[in-house]
Amino acid sequence: MLMLLDTPSLYFRAFYGVPDSVTAPDGMPVNAVRGLIDMIATLVRAHSPTRMAATMDADWRPAFRVAAIPTYKAHRVAQGDRSARVAQGDEEEVPDTLVPQIPVIEQVLDAVGIARLEAPGFEADDVIGTLTHREDGPVDIVTGDRDLFQLVDDARPVRVLYTARGIRNLQIVDEAFVTGKYGIPGRAYADFATLRGDPSDGLPGVAGVGEKTAASLITRFGSLEAVLAALDAGVTEGFPAGSRTRLSAARDYLSVAPAVVEASSDVPLPAADLALPGKPRDPEALVRLADRYGLDSPLNRLLDALPG
Repeated sequence: MLMLLDTPSLYFRAFYGVPDSVTAPDGMPVNAVRGLIDMIATLVRAHSPTRMAATMDADWRPAFRVAAIPTYKAHRVAQGDRSARVAQGDEEEVPDTLVPQIPVIEQVLDAVGIARLEAPGFEADDVIGTLTHREDGPVDIVTGDRDLFQLVDDARPVRVLYTARGIRNLQIVDEAFVTGKYGIPGRAYADFATLRGDPSDGLPGVAGVGEKTAASLITRFGSLEAVLAALDAGVTEGFPAGSRTRLSAARDYLSVAPAVVEASSDVPLPAADLALPGKPRDPEALVRLADRYGLDSPLNRLLDALPG
């Protein structure tokens, strides 16, 4: 089974879930580093993946999404001196004590031998979407981001291990979960989210169309494409009161939003060995990292969890 980690989602959760009093010998906070290592160890022990990829945001706010919807993640753009020093693009607002931990996380993943994948101009979601699209067998996606519910597919199966309740209390998201939670077909989450919008990502949705109306439209017509085809054909049956007018007013948004909401499935990725290692790829580097950042205990737990 292939396990795909939405690494930024996980290290943010680790950062806020582990006290910043957890520090390296020199006093540098390593709460996100330690928390992420323990998360991976827990996942490996509980789910026994044979392959794993830690996906990263090479671009947390890709230009193609901003060009389509300028408000996309605009509220997360860092303000002040640090963002002014960014030569190109916008810098994400990240807590100051988390920033120096991200390179350490990358070094740990590399030394252990867990594949770390990213693609210029794309988010981790897009890397996950592409790897999922390429995979023939089962896939587990570990994330705290509902956007990736769009990838669930019982036939494969593709599941989301949703971390909202914590890494030891994961919600298993499959098509039945999506249907039960939102009242929509299990594979229709992206179309539903396009209509409803998502303030956390700066996606406005269709004004006046909330979760219930969006669910009703997708359930009645099956897809956003079918909703719009019925709208253009003058169909009135199946449209909740006032929704035809609201959808017509939002046609410009609806023409570009799907490309923003949907995870890409064709991102150019470098060749990578996704096999979960049985032993560290670079044990000497791992010892140096353990000593430098005080990571002996979490790294030993991770190494004990690895196969072989």
